[in-house]
Amino acid sequence: MFSLGFPATSGKEFRHDHQLFRPREESNKMKLVKDRLMRINKPYVKSIQSPDGDTIDCVFTHHQPAFDHPKLNGTKPLDPPERPDGNDQPVMSSEIHQLWTLSGELCPEGTIPIRRTTEQDILRANSIKKFGRKLPRPIRRDTSSYGHEHAVGYVSGNKYYGAKASINVWAPRVTNRYEFSLSQMWVISGSFGNDLNTIEAGWQVSPELYGDNYPRFFTYWTTDAYQTTGCYNLLCSGFIQTNNRIAIGAAISPRSVYNGGQFDISLMIWKDPKHGNWWLEFGKGILVGYWPASLFTHLRDHASMVQFGGEIVNSRASGSHTSTQMGSGHFSGLGFGKASYIRNMQVVDWGNNLTPLSNFKILADHPNCYDIRGGNNRVWGNYIYYGGPGKNPRCP
Repeated sequence: MFSLGFPATSGKEFRHDHQLFRPREESNKMKLVKDRLMRINKPYVKSIQSPDGDTIDCVFTHHQPAFDHPKLNGTKPLDPPERPDGNDQPVMSSEIHQLWTLSGELCPEGTIPIRRTTEQDILRANSIKKFGRKLPRPIRRDTSSYGHEHAVGYVSGNKYYGAKASINVWAPRVTNRYEFSLSQMWVISGSFGNDLNTIEAGWQVSPELYGDNYPRFFTYWTTDAYQTTGCYNLLCSGFIQTNNRIAIGAAISPRSVYNGGQFDISLMIWKDPKHGNWWLEFGKGILVGYWPASLFTHLRDHASMVQFGGEIVNSRASGSHTSTQMGSGHFSGLGFGKASYIRNMQVVDWGNNLTPLSNFKILADHPNCYDIRGGNNRVWGNYIYYGGPGKNPRCP
């Protein structure tokens, strides 16, 4: 028999038997924070302390946040779907781990690991209401994207049913709390107006979201161009996790070193031909879970664009361009071991086959700050090198 623990509402306290309240009178803000924590953090059967300071709660699969969603309430996680056919890409010899698993402790079968959200996590956010969300902005890849800058490769003009790639992992410097640096893939449908649907996965460094500078495995989804739907990781109801070994939002290790060891994570997102849900795979064959088709409008059918690459936030806090790094913090021309890469980029076609990219294009919003170059070879298939240091003499 498992006995359930309940996460405390204060990040400074780790007694799990009863809710803890501070003696001083609570402000409305703290009430909102506590209400949000009660919704996000679920009763757990076991908690694991991670060396990076995270607490990982092992939550019964049927208690996870997804099932709070009105469209998902009362449903059960589905069995694994059929994987797309296609050549398996080469795997780096060194495995990527999540830091919380290094102690050897894992969550029991029938539970999923969830990174516990703390009071401090929510208080760091720009707004309690928008905690766990990207700020709404145009997603069109041009120079007017409200401080968000990209270096991406993309395909469009066809019907896509998934994407796969291996993304080089670094720990780029992020210069202030309200900026982030990420590397990811986007599966996109809809116009670039308010009806935009996206599914996203990769790694990110986000001091605002996590309170540190570790690269962390993350997911995201939205059905209305980041306005009111969707969130990072499991910070709202939506994504249904089925795996007891991967914690979304947890730090990943090891990271690549300039002129040293290189590490990458292989990710695949694809639409199950039978039920229409979008599944996520991490590493070699590890199914993390799925986004139910019912969450979406346009993505209920197919994607109309797939993107791979990097994104940063440039807040211009000091009046000049940020020094937040993208990728390794070095320009693409330096190549392997120095610049960040994404390799073996593929898409899934209507017959559930992995196929090479056709009509692949690249775009950097501000190439003097962060740039990109693409290529193709027998071992890496379609690949890109991308990134940069941000502020420099050519990017003031």
